[in-house]
Amino acid sequence: MIGVGAFGRNHARVYQQLQAAGSVRLVGVVDPDTARADAIAREFNCKAFGSVEQMLGRHSEVRAASVAVPTVLHLEVARTLMEAGVDVLIEKPVAATLAEADELIRLASAHKRVAQVGHLERFNPAVRATLPLINRPMFFEVHRLSVFSPRALDVDVVLDLMIHDLDVVLTFVNSGVKEIRAVGLPILSDKVDIANVRIEFESGCVANFTASRVSTERVRKLRFFQAGQYISIDYGRQDVLVFSVGSVASHSFAKDANEWGTRPSVNPQISMAKPPVTVEEPLVAEIAAFLQSVRDRSRPVVALEDGRKALEVGLTILEEIGRHAGRIGVGRG
Repeated sequence: MIGVGAFGRNHARVYQQLQAAGSVRLVGVVDPDTARADAIAREFNCKAFGSVEQMLGRHSEVRAASVAVPTVLHLEVARTLMEAGVDVLIEKPVAATLAEADELIRLASAHKRVAQVGHLERFNPAVRATLPLINRPMFFEVHRLSVFSPRALDVDVVLDLMIHDLDVVLTFVNSGVKEIRAVGLPILSDKVDIANVRIEFESGCVANFTASRVSTERVRKLRFFQAGQYISIDYGRQDVLVFSVGSVASHSFAKDANEWGTRPSVNPQISMAKPPVTVEEPLVAEIAAFLQSVRDRSRPVVALEDGRKALEVGLTILEEIGRHAGRIGVGRG
C-alpha cells in the first residue's frame, strides 16, 4: 500500500481483511511520513517503509500495489512500480494531466502490467445492478454533496468528487461528448469547491451534475430517464428503484420486474420495482477485482483508458469553469 493517508488506510484495512481470508499477503505500507507509516503498519500488522525504493529493495516478491499518493505523484510512483514488475491500482483521478495519463498507459503496455483506476462507484452494487437495465439513457440528474474535509484539497471538487459520477455516466451513455457548460466557485479552499455542469453527448443524452464539498449534508444520488423508464440510484444506500410506464412493462423487463417484486404506484400505468442488490463494500469489490485481474492477467474492470476519459472530461469542465469565471469577473482564488 503506497500512501497511507485517509483513503490509503482504508486500502490497507481491506488488504488485511483479504489476507485473513487467505487470498493475499499484505507485505507493508509506504509513506514518506514515517511516523504515520509506522502507526498504520502496527495497526494492520505489516512492515513500514519510507519510500517505494526501500520497499522494493527489501521485498522483491511484491507483485501488486495500491497507489494513494497525491495526484501529482501518481505517474512517478506508478512508473517506479511498473518498471519493477509490480501491477498497480491507482486512485482517481488517474493523473494530474492527460500527458501523464498517456504515459501511464504507455508504461503499462511496455511492461505488460495490470493497471486499474480506483473509480470506486463502478463497484457499487447499485451501479452493477443497473448496468443490465441500460438501453438508451437520455437524461441524467446527478448530485454528490459532502461536508467539508481537509482531505484531497490538492484537486478541485470536479476531480475529487464529481469524477466518480463522470465515470459512471460515461459508462452508461457510451457516447462522445458534444458540449460542456459549467460553473464553479472556491468557497473554503483555493480551488473549486462547488460546481454545476451540463454535458450534452453525441447521442443526444443530456446530463446535469452538481458536486459540492461544502454542503451541510451528504448526498450521493444518480437518476436517469430512458424510453419508458425512470431509474434512481442511491449510492450510499446501495439501492435501485425502477419505474416503468406503459408498454415497457409488458416486454422482457416485466418478467424481470415480476421476479424482483413489482409494486403498483399511485398511477396504475406506472410499475415500480427494486432489482436485487447484494450489499457489499465497494472498496472490497474493487480491490478483489484488481487482484483477480493480477492473477488472470486480464483487463481490469476500470482500465487506464477509462480513467483517462473521465480525467479528460473533468479537465475540460475545469477549463469551462475558468472561462465562465472570467466572463462574469469572478476569480477562482
